[in-house]
Amino acid sequence: MAKRNAGSFTYDGVDTGGERVASEVEQKLEELEHDGHVIKKISFIGYSHGGLVARFVVGLLYSRGVFDKIRPVNFTTFATPHLGVRTPLKGYHSHIWNILGARTLSMSGRQLFGIDKFRDTGRSVLAVLADPDSIFIKGLALFQQRSLYANVVNDRTVTYYTAGISQTDPFVKPENVKMNYESGYADVILDGSFPVSEKEPAAPQALSQRLLSTTQTIVTRVPIVGFLAVFIPIGTTLFLVNSAVQSFRSSQRIALHESGRAGINIQQYRIGNMINAVRREAEDMFENLNNTQESDYLAAGSEDMASPTQPTSPGLRRKDTESEVGSVEKRKGGNALEFPTLALTQEQFKMIEALDNVGFKKHPVYIHNHRHSHAAIIVRMDKKSFEEGRVVIRHWLDNFTL
Repeated sequence: MAKRNAGSFTYDGVDTGGERVASEVEQKLEELEHDGHVIKKISFIGYSHGGLVARFVVGLLYSRGVFDKIRPVNFTTFATPHLGVRTPLKGYHSHIWNILGARTLSMSGRQLFGIDKFRDTGRSVLAVLADPDSIFIKGLALFQQRSLYANVVNDRTVTYYTAGISQTDPFVKPENVKMNYESGYADVILDGSFPVSEKEPAAPQALSQRLLSTTQTIVTRVPIVGFLAVFIPIGTTLFLVNSAVQSFRSSQRIALHESGRAGINIQQYRIGNMINAVRREAEDMFENLNNTQESDYLAAGSEDMASPTQPTSPGLRRKDTESEVGSVEKRKGGNALEFPTLALTQEQFKMIEALDNVGFKKHPVYIHNHRHSHAAIIVRMDKKSFEEGRVVIRHWLDNFTL
């Protein structure tokens, strides 16, 4: 079983990391064979950015004939940005926010925002990974089971639409829908075939209750607004300076890797440790800012609208009209709810179609007890607030094919 975790966006790139991991996997298989072990099956599990690296590795191993000798069984990702990390926006907002964000996260940032050019293809690496004729899709299709786990709320790093490979997000306003959970998993794992349904209308609040609720919201937000007004200008400057340094270091590492001189410089290693805390703070700030951006939706008849025949997630249908964020409509003649289509790019719509055609079992995850579900979904720390992540892992193990 090959595993690769990557909890932040500081890799030198999907392709560079993928080539390195593929070599490690082949080397390990050779070592096991040399020691007398017979390897018959292989499975891949990727977390966050590591899920994209795993998809790249699968393509390389397929092209090298590894799967002719070893049967691929399980392929699973947890909170992986399959469609990248750009916020679905229209107009100048899209250009300003997404392009600025792409240029503050070194090579992996450009790839995750889909503005890179992968080798001589003239296309982004994410587009190549999802090309139906590519080695990456052909390798992925050989697995007996493909599944993914996607946080539905509070994932500041990888939002639902990209982790869940979806053109809609039914969880923008979770209070507007009824969650349908799988029994036996502590109201954490939603039913992938029918995750949400229409919520019973609540009794209208009295005027005094509405006023009290509005006042409480304003009062709680005043300190946050004041803090951001002071912190963002300073933090943004530090973030951009740090990003420039990291981009330069990333370019150096890639050059060393390509020349076969990727040794370890102790002094650089020590300096790297000293700036790790600063880098983490910068990444957290970017994630928080990205999380505050509200997604845009496509209007009916838009030239950017996805093909009407495109597959959609089970139990969910897109609504081909622009409507209020988080609005829900029940489809006539069925139980599936309709949601507005996110303002994704044509490239992203094609990714969804290709990956849906390969087939993924999609498991939406609702982490209630932690404000940053990206870390909690795999229990990155042994904390009580991360306990719901153990339910996710148990669900994965219960569905693991041996």
